[in-house]
Amino acid sequence: MADSGTGASGAGASGTGASGTGASGKGPSGTPLARKIGIGPGHRIRLRHAPAGWDIPGLPDGCDVAEGGPRGADVAVAFYRSYVDLVAEGPGLVGDLADDAMLWVAWPRRAAGHVSDITENGLRDLFLPLGVVDVKVATLGVDWSGLKFVRRRENRRTQPRTQPRR
Repeated sequence: MADSGTGASGAGASGTGASGTGASGKGPSGTPLARKIGIGPGHRIRLRHAPAGWDIPGLPDGCDVAEGGPRGADVAVAFYRSYVDLVAEGPGLVGDLADDAMLWVAWPRRAAGHVSDITENGLRDLFLPLGVVDVKVATLGVDWSGLKFVRRRENRRTQPRTQPRR
């Protein structure tokens, strides 16, 4: 298991404040982290292995942030330092992902001087065969990079209803 030694206490549900390992509030683009990663009002956010002090500045009203996997979440953010730990948990993350949910997989940013054997291509090699597709890469604070995955349309368990053309 890839536990960074912290639990949900590392996640600030209020979205205020940040520490050295957390998010600065706005990235280089000036976009608040909550908006950058697709969090909307009332979303359920689940954090797996969130490091101490990491939070999500700019949370909209009514959001629920808790430690856990993607089951029941609108947005899940899972933090990993080691590829072997990610390989062990990756299939479960995708299996628990709702059809319309987002999964962000975060790994230490090399640009911030961190060492990790996780790469974007390694993430794609692991996750794409599981039925998801990557749609965005972003910095998730000073120390973390993230790759966003969503379930491929053809792999969704419930297909959206299509309206007949008029």
